[in-house]
Amino acid sequence: MVAVTAERDHRRQRDRLVRSIAQSQLLTSGALLLLVALAVVVTPQALGEPAFFAGTALVFVVTGFALLFPWTPHNKDWSILLPIADIVAIVAIREGIPQLGAGLFLVFPVIWMARNYRLRGVITGVALSTVLLWVAWGLTGRSFSVDEFRSLVLIPIVLAFIAATTYSTTQRSTGQRELLRSQAALTEEAFSRARAQENYLHEILNAVEFGVIAFNHKGEVTLINDSHRQSLTTFGYARSAIVHADIVQADQRTPFPPNSRPFSRALAGQTFENVVVWVGKPDQRQVAFSVTARGLTTPLGEPGGGVIVLRDVTAELEAIAARDNLIASVSHELRTPLTSILGYLELALDDDELRADTHRMVDVAHRNSERLLSLVTDLLSAASDADTSLTVTVQECDLAEIARQSVEDLQVAASARPVTLVLQSPNQVSASVDPLRIRQVIDNLLSNAIKYNRSGGKVTLSIEPSAQVISIHVTDTGVGLAPDELSHLFDRFYRTESARQSSVQGSGLGMGIVRDIVRQHGGDLTVSSEVGVGSTFSFVVPAGTSS
Repeated sequence: MVAVTAERDHRRQRDRLVRSIAQSQLLTSGALLLLVALAVVVTPQALGEPAFFAGTALVFVVTGFALLFPWTPHNKDWSILLPIADIVAIVAIREGIPQLGAGLFLVFPVIWMARNYRLRGVITGVALSTVLLWVAWGLTGRSFSVDEFRSLVLIPIVLAFIAATTYSTTQRSTGQRELLRSQAALTEEAFSRARAQENYLHEILNAVEFGVIAFNHKGEVTLINDSHRQSLTTFGYARSAIVHADIVQADQRTPFPPNSRPFSRALAGQTFENVVVWVGKPDQRQVAFSVTARGLTTPLGEPGGGVIVLRDVTAELEAIAARDNLIASVSHELRTPLTSILGYLELALDDDELRADTHRMVDVAHRNSERLLSLVTDLLSAASDADTSLTVTVQECDLAEIARQSVEDLQVAASARPVTLVLQSPNQVSASVDPLRIRQVIDNLLSNAIKYNRSGGKVTLSIEPSAQVISIHVTDTGVGLAPDELSHLFDRFYRTESARQSSVQGSGLGMGIVRDIVRQHGGDLTVSSEVGVGSTFSFVVPAGTSS
């Protein structure tokens, strides 16, 4: 392959050389032969002049040699003999018939030599022309006149300026040509790298198992990978299609409004992440996709289109649904016997005839049964939809009293750490809430703040009432949460790294349930945390009418 390329380059270089020599010689010979033809027409006896005839014959010979000789890059230096021969021929024609003014045609070979043979061509062409003009004048024995001054002085001067100008122009053109050739090579190399990177990108995107759609700033699709095309053909769409036509929301039935479809939102410049959609008609085969869209920018910071990624999450959602169904079923089955066990254990604890050591063992069994029942209740709540599983009965109550009771009940656990538990609240705070559910929220937040605090740390429960809402904050001096832990804090069954490594037991359900309860009251649970400093959990509830 390398040899073939080298041979092709050598052939091209040789063809350019032959073409250049032929064009330069034909330009000179064509002008001279036209002059000779005019001279013969005007002065038929011109061919009888030996010098004129010899010069004309020499032009024919040089032209034929230039066209027929096999020029190559190796013998190209010998081509300088062609313009030298032309100079001799022109001087001979001039001396044959001086009144023709053929000396002006010395410009052609001088330009040829200056353009192709650099400085040596300039010097050789001008010097040879000057010497031959003066030698020819000396041989004829003519006197030095104004006409001779023009031929012997002015023509060499003009030839010198023309040769110098041609040389400098050629040098500049050669430099520009080299620069353009270098830039062209760099551009071609850059294009080659870009094409290679584009091919690599296509290969990579076609190897992944998730769908990818890319579009430019005009909204024109520029890339669709094989995974997405295969997904389209699976549902009977043509490979030329861009997105699935049948797409519904997470409930698997409700269609998306036209402008709310993920592809339309992405084209509108919106950025979103993990939007779950179902593809396929209801009551038929459906596939779930988690759709993420990101905008792209040009190096100048201008909008450059975007990319959409579709990941098949059908198996994940089906596994989650199966898990929730299993948890709900098992929880229902466990709840009834646990309630019965707790009842009989309470009856046993109330028996005054129970021995002390037996009472202690039954008490341990009772506490662990209560904990197990609490865990089963949390599992049952997590396995059901929050909007239907959480029943909230709102009534006007004293939130300050609820907070005091929670702090008192958890004081023993706080002292065991030891952790200081502080309540900052007015004496009475009227709120419109479900007292049992809000107590569950406060207990959970305080319990976590105590569990994951440092020995000798502090937990502060503060209540700040206002006209419309009441703000509740639980602040601790614990280990804090990393940003990646905060993003998963409310996921079901999620426990932080510090929690998993500690001896503190938990199911990872409490925070999700707490947030659902707060949302049922029209608010939301927010968290601010710093690793090594502590965390603050905050939420608001409606104020009572008497506050």
